[in-house]
Amino acid sequence: MEEFSIKTKQKDNISILDLEGYLDAHTSVELEKCFEKIISENKFKIIVNFEKLSYISSAGLGVFMAFIETARSNAGDIKLCAMSDKIYNIFDMLGFPILFEIYKEEKAAVEKFN
Repeated sequence: MEEFSIKTKQKDNISILDLEGYLDAHTSVELEKCFEKIISENKFKIIVNFEKLSYISSAGLGVFMAFIETARSNAGDIKLCAMSDKIYNIFDMLGFPILFEIYKEEKAAVEKFN
């Protein structure tokens, strides 16, 4: 089984999650716990960086759907950035660009919050 890791960092009042590896049914629980922790700390401005993510399954996609309403109803958002073409195509095929703001670079996503 492929590895999966999440590194979190703060930039001003924004939580940034750097995903790496395979996000599937087994590892999506880790991402879910990470979102729950951030939201429990009343942090609702979240950026997810996909630069080092090599795979995402429908279970992984579901995690974003589970938390977007909570973030937005608390004056925040979940912005996505730095996706490979392969990952972006999966999001695009499922209509995610209509629901989520997706940026080429993390810097652009940060600027949108400020």
